[in-house]
Amino acid sequence: MGGYQIIHLSDMVDALGEEDVKSILSTFSCPLNKDVEDFLKSKAIPFSKQGIAKTHLVFTTYKGKPCLIGYFTLANKVFSISCNKRTFSSTLRRRLNKFAVYDSECKVYTLPAPLIAQLGKNFTDGYDKLISGDELLKMACEKVSSIQNLLGGRFVYLECEDKPQLTNFYSENGFFNFGKRQLDRDEKDSLSGNYLIQMLKYL
Repeated sequence: MGGYQIIHLSDMVDALGEEDVKSILSTFSCPLNKDVEDFLKSKAIPFSKQGIAKTHLVFTTYKGKPCLIGYFTLANKVFSISCNKRTFSSTLRRRLNKFAVYDSECKVYTLPAPLIAQLGKNFTDGYDKLISGDELLKMACEKVSSIQNLLGGRFVYLECEDKPQLTNFYSENGFFNFGKRQLDRDEKDSLSGNYLIQMLKYL
């Protein structure tokens, strides 16, 4: 994708130092989703250090200066999918059978897949207009594909709030809704509702 540069947060911390990176991250604003903003400012660096989740920053040049326009965070995930004919097509079943473990007694697939844990654009100074959500999501999926070329796998997973603008966006980008997950106690302060929609895509 021409015009964009993806920088691993850990690499930036190593090059610039943690305090300078925190200063850059402090300019990020996402009024549509405070959880996305709060994660980048307060959790991205410690989560990266601990190996819990790895954040990738997206920059472009605007008015002659580099600017942070978005980011995405990836993590490892193992999850279960209840199987029923209404949810899965025969093609998807065949794909799941290649990469998931099926429990015939419980009728549940257990699947390891990268999780797109966070995805957001920077609304500071109108930077959100410099990249589309489709482009940012495509970058995240391409990063997952490059990882899977080394390790194996073909699925990517995410969770989102049950809001039409979100579920429609991901559906239009090839993800399908397969279930719900109840919010953990520490998620209830920053997310609306009592659950998250679980979505999956075959890459």
